[in-house]
Amino acid sequence: MKVSVLLTCYNHVDYLQAAWDGIQQQTHRDIEIIALDDGSTDGTRELLSSLASDFPLQVIFNEANLGTYGTLNRGLELANGDLIAVLNDDDVWLPNKLARQIELFQEFPRVGLAHTHGQFIDGEGKVFEGSPLGFTFPRTRTGDVLLDLVYANKIIASAAVFRRSAIPEGGFNADYFGSGDWEMWFRIALNWEVGFVDEPLTQYRVHGANASHKLDRIWRDDQMLREWMIPLIQDLEGRFPESDIRRAQAHNWACLGTVRTLNGNPTEGRKAYAESIRLTPARWKSWLRWAATFLPPNVFRKLI
Repeated sequence: MKVSVLLTCYNHVDYLQAAWDGIQQQTHRDIEIIALDDGSTDGTRELLSSLASDFPLQVIFNEANLGTYGTLNRGLELANGDLIAVLNDDDVWLPNKLARQIELFQEFPRVGLAHTHGQFIDGEGKVFEGSPLGFTFPRTRTGDVLLDLVYANKIIASAAVFRRSAIPEGGFNADYFGSGDWEMWFRIALNWEVGFVDEPLTQYRVHGANASHKLDRIWRDDQMLREWMIPLIQDLEGRFPESDIRRAQAHNWACLGTVRTLNGNPTEGRKAYAESIRLTPARWKSWLRWAATFLPPNVFRKLI
């Protein structure tokens, strides 16, 4: 199976060589590499050009900054592989990463997206102990994990490979700043199973320039995503037990209450919390956070 590797680049020249080396060391060799630079100004373009002189590498330079998902869509248009893999330029793959995912695709034809377990590393490439971002490296099971994706984004972009045939219409939603991969995984999971390779084959680098640190933009993304999810979760009757759907709906409404309040609209936040309480009256966190929306914004942020 041919894999199109979309190497997304933006001002991480200090880490790009490690990402490149991880691609070159893959034991699965039927790959094409499409490097997508979104307007870097730190020497990334020069390094990519030098790499392209020694390896059949297609390099796309955006003259204007398109953002992560607009850039990825350019890559999807150019990709020729049966499978699409995303690698952010500050992350690293271990040598068997693609091979193990391909084995899973071959074993489970209903799997449209496969991801691996992994590790968090620092700027020097050393593995972090604990949870530097406040959560452990995401994992799922292999199967129908759609409801799991309501609770959180459980798939790191650089850990993911997906079938070309599983790509939903329109590709990635370029309106998002940092949650467009989460929306994409959810849309794939609406129609396909998700596979998980329980081996630490992806290394996610934690450093001061991670997009995940830009909270205001992430909160706006989260509100858009969770409002988008509402009708989709409601339409799952018969696919999952009613009690599981109800809990997922309540969780989504509660999260929506939080991000609406964080985005400066506590009145709409209270409405969302109230809907969560209606669905699951025993969800005490929703009651407490509904009450907290009456507090000053800075106090609410500290309590959440």
